[in-house]
Amino acid sequence: MSAVPLRCLAIVLPLAAALACGAATAATGPVPAPAIDAALAPTASERIAVVAGGCFWGIQAVYQHVKGVTSAVSGYSGGTAQTAQYEIVGTGQTGHAESEQITYDPSQITYGQVLRIFFSVAHDPTTLNRQGPDEGTQYRSVIFYGDDEQQRIAEAYISQLDSAHVFTQPIVTEVVPLHGFYPAEDYHQDYAANHPYDMYIMVNDAPKVQNLKKQFPEFYR
Repeated sequence: MSAVPLRCLAIVLPLAAALACGAATAATGPVPAPAIDAALAPTASERIAVVAGGCFWGIQAVYQHVKGVTSAVSGYSGGTAQTAQYEIVGTGQTGHAESEQITYDPSQITYGQVLRIFFSVAHDPTTLNRQGPDEGTQYRSVIFYGDDEQQRIAEAYISQLDSAHVFTQPIVTEVVPLHGFYPAEDYHQDYAANHPYDMYIMVNDAPKVQNLKKQFPEFYR
């Protein structure tokens, strides 16, 4: 079954309104680096970050262009393995959020820097259960932490950004423990790269990658 019909709202939106959905637009200025972060590791290794912020096509597209990220896999977190299927998750009743499992080298990029990109260009963290044309709990903003350090960094960063009024509205991003990540169906993987002229991708996701290049040239590849 094709995933495209469930994304077609972007096509019927007026173009000006749709373009406004393409990236995190609620920031009043540049999103600052986290004051509390892990140090760069002295040697190369692999760590995992799992985040959710709207359609996973766009989140994956962003992190596939980030230096230090070795893989980005679209999938589902927040529910059970039994309901981790696109058609079921799309009902909004499974507890899942469309998520991205990001594997990164902590000697090249820190967890806090991964989150800075998440808040800056990957999505708008101030919209509840919605990103752009996509609406429902499966599109909510979440950081799924894997350990105490990730929890500490994520919670401190949200507090920092809210206290500084970096966004025009309060951040609604949840910070919750990761209990499982379930890769999405094959047709969802690398969707933006494989369908660059899909109207949904052109309107909603390509601008995110361009904003990454503009705002974080040191991390863009």
